[in-house]
Order: sequence, then structure tokens, then C-alpha cells
Amino acid sequence: MIQISLRQLAQWITCDIDSRYLDVVIQGVTIDSRHVESGQLFVPFKGEHVDGHRFSAQALEDGAAATFFQTNSDIMPPTEGPVIYVEDTLQALQQLAAAYMREVAPVVIAVTGSNGKTTTKDMLENTLAADFKVQKTQGNYNNEIGMPLTILALEPDTQVSILEMGMSGFGEIELLSKIAQPNFAIITNIGESHMQDLGSRAGIAKAKFEVIAGLKEQGHLLYDGDEPLLTELVEENASVHATSIGTASTNDVCCEVIAHDETGITFVLNNKETYRIPVLGAHNMKNATYAIAVARELGVDPETIQQQLQQLELTGMRMQKFTAQNGAVVINDAYNASPTSMKAAIDTIAQMTGRKILVFGDVLELGPQSAALHAEVGRYLRDKEIEVLFTFGDASKALCEAGALYVDRATHFASKAELTEVLSAMLKSDDIVLVKGSRGMKLEEVVDALITI
Repeated sequence: MIQISLRQLAQWITCDIDSRYLDVVIQGVTIDSRHVESGQLFVPFKGEHVDGHRFSAQALEDGAAATFFQTNSDIMPPTEGPVIYVEDTLQALQQLAAAYMREVAPVVIAVTGSNGKTTTKDMLENTLAADFKVQKTQGNYNNEIGMPLTILALEPDTQVSILEMGMSGFGEIELLSKIAQPNFAIITNIGESHMQDLGSRAGIAKAKFEVIAGLKEQGHLLYDGDEPLLTELVEENASVHATSIGTASTNDVCCEVIAHDETGITFVLNNKETYRIPVLGAHNMKNATYAIAVARELGVDPETIQQQLQQLELTGMRMQKFTAQNGAVVINDAYNASPTSMKAAIDTIAQMTGRKILVFGDVLELGPQSAALHAEVGRYLRDKEIEVLFTFGDASKALCEAGALYVDRATHFASKAELTEVLSAMLKSDDIVLVKGSRGMKLEEVVDALITI
């Protein structure tokens, strides 16, 4: 983590510090006054309901080495201890992160996209960990506050920094990219998340494409070449070194599944190199290919990549396979959802053997097109040989109604508890249950009930 004197900090960012404190050393950064550790820099924010500047004095008393303090704050600044006066505490945090990133100077890999960001991030870490010291974004620290904190937590000898970049509107990823200055930028795909804020998939693609804003001069963009919206943007930015990855033969790197079972998938790249990952879902092949392409460019040999991928463990609630008490297979993919990722989930379970049961919750933040997009997922069940469809939530009722034509049984539930009760009672030992919905639906509660019954 960052460990510098206030003298050096003053050289990195625009600020005002009493000269008596220039030799004070900060070690680490926190934005939570309730969990201040000795030596940390406390960064307060003026929130909608609470002004964090109220806690600056207490943070210093609790062991913080120094505190940022906004010059226009209505709160009286601490009378004792190192106070770093800045015009805007968020901008100062971001400025400090950008300077520290230049100081550590790792290879920076920026990952964005509508789906698959965390999975791709996990796969990148996995493939590179044998050859490099790697640090990645933890949890959902992928916004204008979280990403700077991730950077400031880097160890000085970090060789590769993998940064997930999320957004809800235009301009946000551009800011993150300019802070991080990536060597590699990855756009996993374009879905429908944030349609409510960005208006269309074209708007989402444009917002995600902002990841090239801070790309280093010799930087490399890897993107979903099966997505025409991204292909158009790449063609409009011809000076960017870009590699398309996807299943179509027109891609620079073409990936194709050649075998799959309940333990994972085997795929081939450009009809040459074969890899296997212990993860369900053909869509994860493309995520793995991004990781393989970056690893190869950084000099990791194919044998090492293959060995690393075989040991792959993903962050929780992403195609996690469990066994219910009666032997049924339960797949927890409840971390998040979009219409695109739901279709990928349908494709995954359709290839498996046994009675196939889908438990789908609402996809949130789809705006006025929500009902139509949910119904589109329902119609996607045509010819997929899914036996049972259970849905929960307000919006997913349209999914259930559209999908009812293509399954043996389709039921929409207003109660998650009732859904779980009905599903538990009908579950057989050779069933395969796939559970998926937006984070706010908390469908992991269904999974937990099934595997503990």
C-alpha cells in the first residue's frame, strides 16, 4: 500500500499543508472513520446526508496520520494534527491514485463490459500469477472512489494491476481510464445493463468504449468482436491497436468449444491451441480467451497458462456448482444478470443432461424496455428443451409468460419463499437447477435453501 511522506504527497497533488507536518508519513488510505488504522490518511466526503468532514478530528485522534479537508467545507477543521487542505477531496484522492500508479508502474489491465468483468478479472489473475506479482480489484471497488482506493492499496513491488471499471453513465469510464493509464483494455461484451441511464445498447457501447481514453500510447484493446456496435467504434478509432475476440471466424482470435460436460469446457483458439477451464458456460470461453491473449502477450507460455487455468477458482455466485441433499445439481449464478447473460445461462443448462429447471429473477435497470427485454429472454427458450421455468419479481412475469410456450411447466411467484417451497418439494436427484437474477433480487437465498434442505 502507499507509504509516503506528506512532503512527497505535496509534490504529487495540489494541496496546502502546514510545513511542520511535511515529514509525517502516511501508510494506507481509508474513507471510513469508524475503521481508521494507525498511520492512514483519512479522506472525508460531503455526502447527501452526512458530511464526512465532521469526523476528521476524531480520525486523527484514533490514529490517522493525516486527513484531507475540503477548503470550502462548512465544518470547522481540526485544530491539531496534519490537515491537508484540498479543493475537492474526491479529485484529490483520484490525483493521488494516478500519481501512485505512476510511481509503482505496473502493467495495468483495465476490464470493463456489461457482463463477465469479474470472471475475466479472476481469469487474468489466475493465468498471470505464476509469472508475476498480481493485484486485482477486490469486490465491487470499480467506481470513481473504489478504483483509486484499489490503486492506493497496491504493494510497491506489484508487477500487474488488474482493474475492473464499472459505470452507470457517460464519462465515468473515461475518468477511470485516465487515472489508471492502462497498458491493456478489455471490453468483455455489450449487454443491456444501464439501459435506463444510457438509452440504448449503442449508448452502452459508447460508454464502455471510453476505456480507451487513458490507454497508453503503445496500449492494446481487446474486445468482443461478435458485437457489431464495438466493431463500428473500433473502425472509427483506427489508430487504436485492437484485437477482436469471439466465435465468428472473422475475429482475430476465434474461439470454439470442442467439448463440454458438467465439470467444464474445452475449446480451441484459431484451430490451433486447445485449453480447458473447470467452469460451466460457453460464454466463459470468451472471458478465458481475453486472459489467454494478455498472458501470451506478456510472455507466459501456453503450458503455464493451461496449468493455471485448470486451477481456476472464480469469485462466488458465478456459475458455482453445488449438490443438493438429494443429489440434484444446483448452479448459483445469482450475482447479477442481464438479458444477454440470461440467454448464455439458458445455453449452458440446455447442454446438460437431466431435467432442467431455470429459476430466474428480475433484471433491473432496463428502463422502459424492461418488459420487452424480459419477454425476449422467455422466447429464447424455444427449442432449448428446458422442462421447468420458475420466475420471481415484477418484471420477470413477462419472461414467464413468453417462455411458457416452450417449457413443460412455467410458474411466476410473487414470493421467494413460496418459490423455494414449491421447488424443494418437486426436486429430484437427477435435476439440474440454474438460479440467476440481478443482485438486488438476492436469489442466492433460493440456492442456500436447496443445498441445506
